[in-house]
Amino acid sequence: MGTYEATSPSGRESGPMGTRPGKIIAVHLSYASRAEQRGRRPANPSYFFKPSSSIGASGGTVERPAGTELLAFEGEIALVIGTAARWVKPDEAWDHVAAVTAANDFGLYDLRTADKGSNVRSKGGDGYTPLGPGLIDARDVDPSSLRIRTWVNGDLVQEDTTAGLIFPLRQFVSDLSQHFTLEPGDVILTGTPAGSTVVSPGDVVVVEVDVPGTSASSGRLHTTVSQGIRSFSDIGSLPEVDDKQRAEAWGTPAAEPVAEEAPALSEDLRAKLLRAPVAGLSAQLRKRGLNNVAIDGVRPNLPGSKIVGTARTLRFVPNREDLFKSHGGGYNAQKRLFDSVGTGEVIVIEARGDRGSGTLGDILALRARYLGAAGVVTDGGVRDFGAVAETGLPVFSQGPHPAVLGRKHVPWDTDVAVACGGATVLPGDIIVGDDDGVVVIPPSIAEEIADATLVQEDEDSWIAQQVGQGRPIEGLFPLNPLWRERYEAWQKKQ
Repeated sequence: MGTYEATSPSGRESGPMGTRPGKIIAVHLSYASRAEQRGRRPANPSYFFKPSSSIGASGGTVERPAGTELLAFEGEIALVIGTAARWVKPDEAWDHVAAVTAANDFGLYDLRTADKGSNVRSKGGDGYTPLGPGLIDARDVDPSSLRIRTWVNGDLVQEDTTAGLIFPLRQFVSDLSQHFTLEPGDVILTGTPAGSTVVSPGDVVVVEVDVPGTSASSGRLHTTVSQGIRSFSDIGSLPEVDDKQRAEAWGTPAAEPVAEEAPALSEDLRAKLLRAPVAGLSAQLRKRGLNNVAIDGVRPNLPGSKIVGTARTLRFVPNREDLFKSHGGGYNAQKRLFDSVGTGEVIVIEARGDRGSGTLGDILALRARYLGAAGVVTDGGVRDFGAVAETGLPVFSQGPHPAVLGRKHVPWDTDVAVACGGATVLPGDIIVGDDDGVVVIPPSIAEEIADATLVQEDEDSWIAQQVGQGRPIEGLFPLNPLWRERYEAWQKKQ
């Protein structure tokens, strides 16, 4: 332990150690939550190298190069080697670790195809390995008790502990020491839990490693994403993005269906419902005794938009600090649903009509838009309201609110019966929205309701035409027998 000493920086970023490490070794896949998300669980750890020039310090920036789109963060626990380790046993491995700190293993998924697993370019960029800001003395902590947390723009997006690791931290040190000497100052990045996703210029990513219940902490590592002005040239491999890279960058669970058509809603029925106005659908539902199927109080963020789709549901419960601690962070119910929504589905959120915080923001809206969601309906507020509208995803809500989710809500469960705007919504119910509002249609009668609405719309259009020509409403709206005979004669001619 005693041979590791901090020295003054060499002119480039050196992180909390005061000198740049000789080697940075990163673990590919190490947390059970991440393995479940990726759909594969390794039998043994595997590794890649990052250049020491990728080190960055807290308060710095990381650049997303021009012409790329998939820069993703990965909050990680970093181990700093204190004494040389070669052929050390697992039970002796921790003795060779001087310190623990926070790290952010940034990666540019646009270059993963070119790297084919080596991650040289995709994870080797300048500033792609910020560390710090402080060090936790390894002698003072149990390696099985560490916690990693990551925030993006103030929202907690990753939270896990070393209890969630597939392989213990000691194993990484022991395993690597079989192949080469780990030298003082070398850094091991120990992998990221679920919740890693894409960030954009202007986003601020914060990572902290600590020991819950104690004062031991790395401090919070702040990194701001900036937009680069230079793009890659054809002297080497150019950025290349496909659906697989997008899915892995955004963090789509492998076990969940992506971009699949909702089976309860045929294309023919969808086309009918897109033509049918919500006011007409509401009238037909009322004729059949369904008066409580309107989602009250919600308005579209994009006036003139129309949503038609089958419901995927998300329930928030009122915020309680202990429950938010256990259910609000990491890869929570909200993120899991936005990561698994399919083409043509509508996310319906129960926020108890409380507009006092956001229930989604631009990152989640982008994710849902990419996966082909038909829209979102929430009886709460929307954060980043203008940016959400710019994604083109139709969102019906009670309007904008700047506060984060945790001010009012705990994301609790998904795909259950929810109450949204005074209406009960079941998973698989058909949701239709336009400028008049949103209605919920039981799938068993959706075809009947759509057909009846379109018939009524044809009739109402003809009536409006007659009124527009100066005819009085009496007897015409609704049609009396004489006017109905005239209408039916007109229909036959059509």
